[in-house]
Amino acid sequence: MKLKGRHILIILLCYWLPVSCTVVLVQHRFYPGETATAGPGQEVRKIPPGAASFHDRVSDGLLNGYTERVMLRFDQSPLFITILYVVILYSILTLTILLIIILLHRSRLKRESSRVEYLKEEYQQKLMDYLFDEKARVQSLKDLQRIASGRFNRQVLIDQMIDLSVNLKGRIKEMIRELYLALGLKEDSLKKAFSRKWHKNVKGFRELAFMNIRDANRKILECLNSSNEILRMEAQISLVRLSDTDPYRFLHLMERPLAKWEQITLHELVIQHNLKVPAFREYMESGNLSVVVFALEMASWFGQKEAEPDIIRLLRHQNEGVRMTAIRVCGDLKLERSLQVLQEIYLQEPYRNKLEILRTFSRIPDSRYLEFLKSLLDMEEDVQLQIQATKAMENTGEPGISMLIRLMKSKTGYKNYQIIIRHVLDGRIY
Repeated sequence: MKLKGRHILIILLCYWLPVSCTVVLVQHRFYPGETATAGPGQEVRKIPPGAASFHDRVSDGLLNGYTERVMLRFDQSPLFITILYVVILYSILTLTILLIIILLHRSRLKRESSRVEYLKEEYQQKLMDYLFDEKARVQSLKDLQRIASGRFNRQVLIDQMIDLSVNLKGRIKEMIRELYLALGLKEDSLKKAFSRKWHKNVKGFRELAFMNIRDANRKILECLNSSNEILRMEAQISLVRLSDTDPYRFLHLMERPLAKWEQITLHELVIQHNLKVPAFREYMESGNLSVVVFALEMASWFGQKEAEPDIIRLLRHQNEGVRMTAIRVCGDLKLERSLQVLQEIYLQEPYRNKLEILRTFSRIPDSRYLEFLKSLLDMEEDVQLQIQATKAMENTGEPGISMLIRLMKSKTGYKNYQIIIRHVLDGRIY
């Protein structure tokens, strides 16, 4: 039997609860105050002769007085001493039991560790014989069936098969799947996938995904919007691996926000497993804002310029974060048609989005927007916005540089952006 931390805590509470209750009762009974007043019909306790003689022997003083009170209390309270003995015995017994539990737990862990190492060596050899030695294949299958008889042994075998399949492809990987089915290990994984415990669900989803088993897809889909982040992430990963056409089809069903680390993981899966990349424009219609942002990021990463109409449409999205991502993606993909829309929405955007718009103008140089950028130098008072506008003008080449030089040497009066133009043109602020 596996003893977890909560089990040990329950055992300790069972031992200490009666002790604590007894101590409370004793304190209430024997320490209501420094003196006890006898009630009607009760006799006032007398000091035993031994205590009186002791009182005669001690001298006056603070220490002697304290010693006297302690001795009197013990002499008058034999039950209190009994309770102390009980507490001490309880403590010794509890510590002894706890020590035995710890030693047994450590011993069990050591035995399991040794057993796992032994089984790994056995399985590795048998799996190699099954995969690469045709003569020994039948015997290896029988040996694996014999060794993998218990639940613990079967779990170790599943883990070994998954570790082996990670680095294999083609026919060899398919043979591992066939062996997995022949040994009936699929039922073990399905049982975990449909368990009521989330950590077993995670393990079951992972095993089924590696072995390309779709029998639990409905259960995996149910976990897509789980409040448990780990379970939700494992469900997403499993659906990506189990997809033949569109690995991100499940995004249409996502209701909870897609965290940044989940987006990174999903992206890495496509790269690592060389999966088919879908057209991410279809996810830009999602009502889940995090999915829209993810679709924009992926369209930028995979250079999907065919999504240009959808990306430009999102420049007018009601959510500021979506607009900011769309603005940056326009720059990443060099979408020239977006510049007109960016000019139109500039004045309504918050500061961060204005900066991003000007960075996009820098990345897509177009001399047709020089007058617009020049007007921003006069209109904007923020230095960063002026710097970005100056860089955007400079990046247009000769027309922009000529206009900046004229502005810098203008005699009509000093402008605060003239010093910025001077530094940008000589490359000091890059």
